[in-house]
Amino acid sequence: MKSVLSAVAASLLLSLALGAAEPAAKPATAPAPAPDAKPVLKITPGKVIIPFDRMQRPWGELISLDFATRTGKFRRENTDEVVSFTVMPYAELLHHATLGDLQDFRVGERAIFRLHENEKGEWVWLTYIQDEMNMMHGHKEYFYVDTINAEKKQLTTTWANFDKSFVREKGVVITTDAETRYWKAGQPASFADIKVGDKLRTKTHGVGKGKVRVAWEVFLDDESLAKFQTEQKVVHAERMKKEGAPGYVDEVDGPTLKLTLFNEGGDVAKQLKVGKTVKVAPAGVDRKPSAEAVEGKVTELKMNGRQQAVTLEMAGGKTPGGFQPAGLFRLWMNE
Repeated sequence: MKSVLSAVAASLLLSLALGAAEPAAKPATAPAPAPDAKPVLKITPGKVIIPFDRMQRPWGELISLDFATRTGKFRRENTDEVVSFTVMPYAELLHHATLGDLQDFRVGERAIFRLHENEKGEWVWLTYIQDEMNMMHGHKEYFYVDTINAEKKQLTTTWANFDKSFVREKGVVITTDAETRYWKAGQPASFADIKVGDKLRTKTHGVGKGKVRVAWEVFLDDESLAKFQTEQKVVHAERMKKEGAPGYVDEVDGPTLKLTLFNEGGDVAKQLKVGKTVKVAPAGVDRKPSAEAVEGKVTELKMNGRQQAVTLEMAGGKTPGGFQPAGLFRLWMNE
């Protein structure tokens, strides 16, 4: 019995000794500091910045455009408020489901206008105009014909995606008039060709007040819209070839000129290669060349986000006057 008690006592003493030898528990780790908040994006002259975290994208009716100052006005169709805007040099002007420029849009046209605040908190900076064709094509959406009023030549539709798993709006009324054109299989059609259940896309205009759709173009199938899109791509490519790809001047250092091309000049950017010779000219607010174009050799190409950055070594060992950091330029491929 004594031996058993002795063994138990020895075991207890050993446990106490081991427990005393263990280091004290460490205090709980302090919580990691919260990560820094993302920097607030703001429109900055000379930089391609789109503040996606703070923007407005209302539907509106285009009222006016000034090509020289690249400014304009539109009417918000849900409030009838008239909004003045300034088009950023790098704004995406999406026309006929592809790239375009201000001169492609018609007064009265319905579109989405993406706006951002200036330093005074006014929503005036515009970074895209997206026409109705581009929006519906990009989202794979259609107007599904529910009823047809043959006397008024008016359609009541449901606005939904390609398989109707998402319905954006019901009871959308599309009005037509003597100026409306209809397209099927890429060829002229008529109002009589539209049937209940058809899925359509449109190019529409407003009437100066309210939320009204009057069709300029009605596309009875994808082929017809694609024809307009293809034609616009040709127009845009020819424009870039003739007028030059636009962008910002990043840096001028002796004979070295560093540039950023805007997305609309993508066709030109694809042709650039290190060692190739190009022509470049400074441009004004209207984005038109303000001096004679001069030659430069491409020495470096890299992507800066979605933008193509280009470094040129200018002919003659120096960069001519007129090129200023944050200023605009036009660039052409040497034929």
